[in-house]
Amino acid sequence: MRAVVWIAEGTWEACIRQASELVPEQAEATLLHVAPSDVEELAAAGPAGLLGRRRRPPHERSLRAVSDEEARRLLDAARTLWGRDCETVARRGRVEREVVAACADADLLVLARGGDLRLGPPSLGRSTRFVVDHAPCTVVLVWPQEPPGVDTIPPPHHPRGH
Repeated sequence: MRAVVWIAEGTWEACIRQASELVPEQAEATLLHVAPSDVEELAAAGPAGLLGRRRRPPHERSLRAVSDEEARRLLDAARTLWGRDCETVARRGRVEREVVAACADADLLVLARGGDLRLGPPSLGRSTRFVVDHAPCTVVLVWPQEPPGVDTIPPPHHPRGH
């Protein structure tokens, strides 16, 4: 069995705890962090508005360094909490697509909800929804904290006139 655990800011501890219960000791585990590349792309595009002159902004390199350092910090903390052998992988790009690509030969993906803390579709953020819909393996979806009660389900929609 090969398991991937998506390590994301604010939710990774819940994912590690759940994966520790589900993934057998002998399984091959990968802790995955994906840094979005759009922040760097936006920073790099800023100077393009200067009458077409394009130069590399001085802070672009530091954005990458900060991002890489944060990814490494999260992965190290996750590995410590995991407490067993695993591979750590840091990727960069469109988060949802990188997570799906990392699961190409996986049997299981553990990830956390990343939207509203209530029941229903808003409890999945855009990237999480994409991954759930496209992952080529079994997906375990974790609440990052105590699950909300059923009273958080929105009332049914009633068409006008009924």
